[in-house]
Amino acid sequence: MEGTEAVRSGVRELLPVLRDRAQEAEDRRQVSAETVKSLAATGFFRLLQPARFGGFEADPTTFFGCVRDIAAACGSTGWISSVIGVHNWQMALFPDQAQQDVWGDDPGTLMSSSYAPTGKIKAVEGGYQVSGRWSFSSGSDHASWVLLGGIIPPGDDGTPADFRTFLLPASDYTIEDVWHTIGLRGTGSNDIVVPGAFVPAYRSLSFGDTARCVCPGQELNQAPLYRIPYGSIFPYTITTPIIGMATGAYDAHVTYMQERVRAAYAGVRAAEDPYSQVRVARAAADVDAAWLALTANMTELMSLVTAGEKLPMRLRLRVRRDQVHGTELAIQAVDRLFENSGGRAIYTSHPIQRFWRDAHAGRVHAINDPERALSMYGRGEFGLSVADAMI
Repeated sequence: MEGTEAVRSGVRELLPVLRDRAQEAEDRRQVSAETVKSLAATGFFRLLQPARFGGFEADPTTFFGCVRDIAAACGSTGWISSVIGVHNWQMALFPDQAQQDVWGDDPGTLMSSSYAPTGKIKAVEGGYQVSGRWSFSSGSDHASWVLLGGIIPPGDDGTPADFRTFLLPASDYTIEDVWHTIGLRGTGSNDIVVPGAFVPAYRSLSFGDTARCVCPGQELNQAPLYRIPYGSIFPYTITTPIIGMATGAYDAHVTYMQERVRAAYAGVRAAEDPYSQVRVARAAADVDAAWLALTANMTELMSLVTAGEKLPMRLRLRVRRDQVHGTELAIQAVDRLFENSGGRAIYTSHPIQRFWRDAHAGRVHAINDPERALSMYGRGEFGLSVADAMI
């Protein structure tokens, strides 16, 4: 516990610096190497890493709490911190040889990812032949390995198709700079291009195994943290930064409104406007509700896996329900704050407009598809079967 508290303290001390660098990250379309190095120095990226590689095997709420704080200072930094940070958790599920390949010489090695199965995968002797293009690999310039999603086609012998993650070193791919966007501009979420690479079988992991919580890495990494389904951990790595962006927008809005004078209403201070007071209260309630649901779900998940109990499907479905709803609440809060900030909020010098753009950019991530997640929850409530790798 002492180690993780030191991480949280280090992250908090870094926040003013991240806030000052937010515009620079947006202008450069890349969080600086100095920022990533500073985050690494706090121990942040080790929070979900196995102890045998110097990690803390921390409670997910500790990790997500840090992500929320970082994203409240800079949305892009919070985004790549969350996504890159969770990869150490997933890496712990891979066979030991894959973990040794990544961390054996340098436990501080970082990975980026792109999970949409857009490339071509062919099973060959000893592994897989991988080629193609993958998009939205956030923070890829700061990583020396990448995790790519791919589908192994059905075999001639009747073997079913398998959706897997493939682990590749930087020597196997190139990064193509395509990241020209209206939001999350600092994440450098560029394309990964693999002209053709052999991936040993041990450097792949089935999404089906992560859903069943029966992965090779669990034999050596036995902490309860690694018995939580991928579909419960990863979706919150997307929602949490958005909640953080809403938190940052809220803090900036409250500070701004304390000083703002509404000229159109006879010079009344905005803070004294009862309608503004109601709007800020609603925004605060939305942000708090999103965060409280996340922490309650993670606490319950950890309690059950620590006790060695099976995770009920209803809880896993609720986690996904609250995840997409949490994103909706955060976006609703950001919109309300932006609308209540007046015309000056559209100036690029105002941080609220950046939080607003970043949050909406994060909203369109595939994991935030509300109808899909809510439909799964509804099926479960009605006693119907639910089969999805993301629960």
